[in-house]
Amino acid sequence: MYQALTIIHVLVALAVIGLVLLQQGRGADAGAGFGGGASTSLFGARGAVSFLSRTTAILATVFFVTSLSLAYLADKQDNGQVDVIGAPDVDPSQRDLPPIVEEPSATDEADLPEGVEIPQPAE
Repeated sequence: MYQALTIIHVLVALAVIGLVLLQQGRGADAGAGFGGGASTSLFGARGAVSFLSRTTAILATVFFVTSLSLAYLADKQDNGQVDVIGAPDVDPSQRDLPPIVEEPSATDEADLPEGVEIPQPAE
């Protein structure tokens, strides 16, 4: 549901962008307004609403509805975040990490040349 609504939302957004770019603005006749006869269309009342502007208004309404629907669904969706502070300690054997292998110490007597003594820590 969420993915289908997202696809519809993107398609409607692209359609609104395309329809807005196809339309002429209110000031498109500004050059003709100073030279002859079209001054009422520059600042006056607009005529009948065109097909493109009505379609843009409908698609804008669909865009707002899908935006609100996506916001509602995103709020109700469980994001699965875990609080790190309240998380219980995990047993090391249950981790997804490889097991810890203890390596022999570097001061093993077999690795030292003959006659070299290992210093003992003072107590």
